[in-house]
Amino acid sequence: MKLDDLLGEYYELEQQLADPEVHADQAQARRLGRRYSQLTPIISAYRQLKQVESDMEAARELAGEDSAFAEEADQLAAEREQLTERLHYLLIPRDPADEKDLIMEVKAGEGGEEAALFARDLVRMYLRYAERQGFKTEVIHSTESDLGGYKDIAISFKNKGNPEPGQGVWPQLKFEGGVHRVQRVPVTESQGRIHTSAAGVLVVPEAEEIEIQIHDNDLRIDVYRSSGPGGQSVNTTDSAVRITHLPSGIVVSCQNEKSQLQNKEQAMRILRSRLYAEAQASADAEAEAERKSQVRTVDRSERVRTYNFPENRISDHRVGYKAYNLDQVLEGELGPVLQALIDADNKERLEQAQS
Repeated sequence: MKLDDLLGEYYELEQQLADPEVHADQAQARRLGRRYSQLTPIISAYRQLKQVESDMEAARELAGEDSAFAEEADQLAAEREQLTERLHYLLIPRDPADEKDLIMEVKAGEGGEEAALFARDLVRMYLRYAERQGFKTEVIHSTESDLGGYKDIAISFKNKGNPEPGQGVWPQLKFEGGVHRVQRVPVTESQGRIHTSAAGVLVVPEAEEIEIQIHDNDLRIDVYRSSGPGGQSVNTTDSAVRITHLPSGIVVSCQNEKSQLQNKEQAMRILRSRLYAEAQASADAEAEAERKSQVRTVDRSERVRTYNFPENRISDHRVGYKAYNLDQVLEGELGPVLQALIDADNKERLEQAQS
């Protein structure tokens, strides 16, 4: 879309959002507000660029009379280059889900207790990263192992306010889906041998009720007694809930809340988000056939990253990223790892837009 078209859309949104009748429909007002927030950085950068270009021309005209203006013109030219680069970045075609919150599920894979302990390490890493970024987090559901690891856990990551393009939870964490492999000596290993185990990560945008309509007739809801590590009962009532979405076969369980109703609400949040992700995948299938991104088309069963403890090495196999600061990454310093994935995706999006 051309900048002139974006300017026109921006001014139209301003008028709509100033209309009290628009705010009578909260869903529409939220949708318009989000789009306005998306466009604001672009329009701001565009206006700054035009002002700098105007000032630079004026400085060059005056440079013949006063050499100080020549130096100012050079400074403005450098600023123009920076603003032009920023505008190009802001105009990269965005993922429609970029402004959304996110639900992440982490499940222990092959490796028994060691896999569950690794899943716990991953969760701690993501929570620490979220804290550094100012994201809000909420554990929706979890099942612990005997040694305090996670057999499975679901966490909500929420944006704080209206982040700039590329700075929200979804654009930052959406590439984390896949199989994460760890190589280390497990706490359960008495011979000191290095073992390999894995945990699966699934990330989906959190869907709102108005985006995904679920019919009661499509659901089978089972209730059961909550259980803790080792399968022992931790609850004397049937408060845990398992929901099966019959058309898709998706099964979601929740047991963390004290009441059956609360567990059902949390399970429905996860179900809506999984269905939204499937709908988006279907809608994008044709476009993805043309655009085979090494980042965005990763299968959920594919090994995406290796955490090698003996070498203190982290490797992302999709973009060839490798660093020897695993200890820092596990403390939440995920920025460079994630940025390598974001840069690869942005480069391909820009190339696709220009082709």
